[in-house]
Amino acid sequence: MGRLVRFILTGGIGFVADAAALWLLLATTPLGPIAARVLSIGFALCVTWQINRHLTFSPSSRGLAQEGARYGGVGIATGIVNYLVYCAILFALPTLPPLAALAFASIVAMALSFMGYSRLVFDR
Repeated sequence: MGRLVRFILTGGIGFVADAAALWLLLATTPLGPIAARVLSIGFALCVTWQINRHLTFSPSSRGLAQEGARYGGVGIATGIVNYLVYCAILFALPTLPPLAALAFASIVAMALSFMGYSRLVFDR
C-alpha cells in the first residue's frame, strides 16, 4: 500500500510539473494547447521517472539506459492515452480551460501507468 501512496504523490508532483510547463508554454510561446501539451507531457515524464526510480519503486536491476527506455516506453504509451483524452475533452468542450482537461486526462492515465511501471519497468 505504501508504494501506491508514493506513486500517487509522485503523480501529483508530475501533474504539477505538467501543468506548470503547460501554463508556461501557453503564456510565453505561440503554441496552442494541443502542441504545448506534447512538450509538457515529456517534461513531466522526465520528472516522474526520477522520483519513481528513487522513492516509489527503487532502481530496477537493469542498467540505467534499459530502465530509462522501458520507463519511456510505458510513459509514451500512457502519455498517448493521456493526450488523447485531453484532446477529446478540449474538442468536445472547447470553452473548458486546458488545465481542467489536463487534470481529468491525468487521472484516467494514472492507473495504466502504475500497472505498466510496476510490472514492466521496476519488476514489482
